[in-house]
Amino acid sequence: MSLLLGVNIDHIATLRQARYAHMPTSPNAEPSPYQAGLDALEGGADSLTIHVRMDRRHMQDADAYEIREKIKAPLNLEMGITEEMLGLALKLKPEYVCLVPETREEITTEGGLDVLGRFDTTRMVVARLQSAGMKVSLFINPDLKQVEAAGEACADMVELHTGCFSNAQGDLVKGQVERLVAAAEEAHLSGMQVNAGHGINYANVTRLFEVPHLAELNIGHSIIARSTRVGLTAAVREMKELMAGYPL
Repeated sequence: MSLLLGVNIDHIATLRQARYAHMPTSPNAEPSPYQAGLDALEGGADSLTIHVRMDRRHMQDADAYEIREKIKAPLNLEMGITEEMLGLALKLKPEYVCLVPETREEITTEGGLDVLGRFDTTRMVVARLQSAGMKVSLFINPDLKQVEAAGEACADMVELHTGCFSNAQGDLVKGQVERLVAAAEEAHLSGMQVNAGHGINYANVTRLFEVPHLAELNIGHSIIARSTRVGLTAAVREMKELMAGYPL
């Protein structure tokens, strides 16, 4: 089985909201997250990722339901740990839910979820989602204590935050790769699926081949940025071709 690619299409909605924030359902509103999902799948995406934020800055509830109802592909919902988002997930019933930290000030998700600091709440939300038939991932920094806490919270998966790796330069890259390797080993030993995401692009993705046990990469910004030059289907296809060399 090859390394899977989940394509985050949030930034398609970001572009739409730049012009149509107050009328996202207008017949003139474009581009369409739903159509982007179809294009990503045509390029070889294995799943789609969306993040409905509390302030609805890009994806809207209507987008989530349209994608869920019309696209027959695995859906991964990123969400903050709130009762409102839990309610949405329980109605939407995606195949996967990834619990992430969320603040109103950030432009995109920065940093991993503090499972240790919010253990009881995280464990409760994980259990409620799993009881409704969803598999749950925790988006965490490659920190061994956070990995251990994720296992104790009974998460099905972890998504290792690759932001520090992606931003590292020169000799610092090696240390960040080593952190990811150690976290992936620990998560695998704990019986959790290992995913990774944040800041992965066409230039650095093959460096992640040193990290063992990876099942899926979740990539958004780089693919959407590339799509402005070659189209989304081609951009996804190019990333899949790069990922094909991962040693399973």
